[in-house]
Amino acid sequence: QLQLVESGGGLVQPGGSLRLSCTAPGFTLDYYAIGWFRQAPGKEREGVSCIGSSGGSTNYADSVKGRFTISRDNAKNTVYLQMNSLKPEDTAIYYCAVAGLCSVYIFKQEYDYWGQGTQVTVSS
Repeated sequence: QLQLVESGGGLVQPGGSLRLSCTAPGFTLDYYAIGWFRQAPGKEREGVSCIGSSGGSTNYADSVKGRFTISRDNAKNTVYLQMNSLKPEDTAIYYCAVAGLCSVYIFKQEYDYWGQGTQVTVSS
């Protein structure tokens, strides 16, 4: 079964940056759209960004537009989420998952094969 692995989380101050990575050891991600989601304590898991299989289509939640950038390097079998100008409200566990398409609205119900997540904490 395909399993995703997230990495790159950590503790940063407001205004700082992190780059998250999503990989699938033993599987090729070239055929799939990849989404990034996050979940804070007591809140629903929400879509952050997604990218199409070729990297040509990208979408972002309004709360992260202009600050986060999703990209992929299929030669390295990796999808990235570059997070800049981080705010305390970005604090959450971040997950990646696979889907057939990257659409404007990033619904978690459309994604499968979730990773275990990586913790991002933004605090002064």
